[in-house]
Amino acid sequence: METQFLHTFVAVVDHGSMAAAARVLNITPAAVAQQIRTLEREIGAPLIARAGRSVHVTEPGSRILERTRELLRGVADLSTIATDETPAGELRLGAGTNALTGLVPDILARLVELHPRLKVFIRPGYSPELYRAVEAGDLDAAVVLEAPFPLPKTCGWELLREEELVVLAPRRWADRDPHELLQTEPLVRYDRTQWGGRVADQYLQRAGIVPQERFELNALNAIAVMVDRGLGVSLVPDWLRPWPEGLDVVCLPLPLPSEPRRIGVVWSRATVRHRLVTAFLREARAVSGLA
Repeated sequence: METQFLHTFVAVVDHGSMAAAARVLNITPAAVAQQIRTLEREIGAPLIARAGRSVHVTEPGSRILERTRELLRGVADLSTIATDETPAGELRLGAGTNALTGLVPDILARLVELHPRLKVFIRPGYSPELYRAVEAGDLDAAVVLEAPFPLPKTCGWELLREEELVVLAPRRWADRDPHELLQTEPLVRYDRTQWGGRVADQYLQRAGIVPQERFELNALNAIAVMVDRGLGVSLVPDWLRPWPEGLDVVCLPLPLPSEPRRIGVVWSRATVRHRLVTAFLREARAVSGLA
């Protein structure tokens, strides 16, 4: 059985159509359809049901889907296990939205230059779900916010960056007092149900500020655009650039001490790809100035 046909099956399920899978795999839709038909003959059951241009996984296909993913991960691990010195194989990495445009590209640029045989699968997501994926073994490591709870012994953690809280305001208010802005102007609140937003909420409570809330969301780049459009001010971590282009905003330091937002790497100590994780950590330290 061709493992490439298994890759094609998973790609069709994940992307929802033959055409989308073909674009990802860089083959024709006809080749995708042929590979699926061949795989179905070898398995002895229909795996994909077609409905116009879209497809969905059948019951037999659903039963083998996770086993197929595990098998493909095992195949990717073979070069990692067999190679004694040079990191190779596939690193399964998670990252939050801001890390994907900030820290992660610089780390990966260094990593693949040193280890050209390395492949990296990246899963975007929020920190809580990425922690769970690392703990479950679905990911080898993730660039995430520091967890507000003790980690299990199966996981390691290393700090890469601390981001102090600032008041984000339109530039025309650069000379105003940060606390006065938070008390009198509408607040574009950093979602207090998320780990990062809790830090901002705790500061407001400590400072005795009851803001005029207007919006609440967990998307820092979107918050910056909303502040630029005059929709209010925000209390956010001074997150790593790049930011959206053309913003006319300022970051005002706070008059009281605040707890920073901490970003780092969590990894599984049980992964067979420990040398890939070690290589990633080494370049992460270098990018963060911690090497």
